[in-house]
Amino acid sequence: MNVEFVNPFLSSLVNVLGTMANTKIVPGQPRLKKDEVARGDVSGLIGMVGSETKGSFSITFEESLALEIMFRMLGERPAKINEEVTDMVGEITNMVTGGAKRILGEKGYEFSMATPVVVSGKEHTITHKCDGPKILMPFTSEFGKVHIEVSFDNMGG
Repeated sequence: MNVEFVNPFLSSLVNVLGTMANTKIVPGQPRLKKDEVARGDVSGLIGMVGSETKGSFSITFEESLALEIMFRMLGERPAKINEEVTDMVGEITNMVTGGAKRILGEKGYEFSMATPVVVSGKEHTITHKCDGPKILMPFTSEFGKVHIEVSFDNMGG
């Protein structure tokens, strides 16, 4: 998997959370993910299709961080993950993917985005709709962790 395809999602997430939620996240060490178990409590998953490839991106928040972002973005702090939190995670998934899509478009990679799906619950699974390796990128913040996963078919590298 080409790092060129992972970095736009990474920088877009840092940007979206910094701008929209005034939340600083620190990237950790990327690694290959071998299973489908999410590394957190609520995930947004979005598919992307281009002329040369298809890909998939997910973002998973620990509950504590999702609730803090909800509070910072909308001024309300639910007791647990509810429909408003899952809507917000879907919206963040959309914004991050949109930002990455713009960066990749400047490099000549065009693709269209599907509608994000949001899943929550302990030990929920994330199924990427493509066959490429899954890169898992952890981030830490003072309110909990967020992980992104990026997977593309036939990207070389």
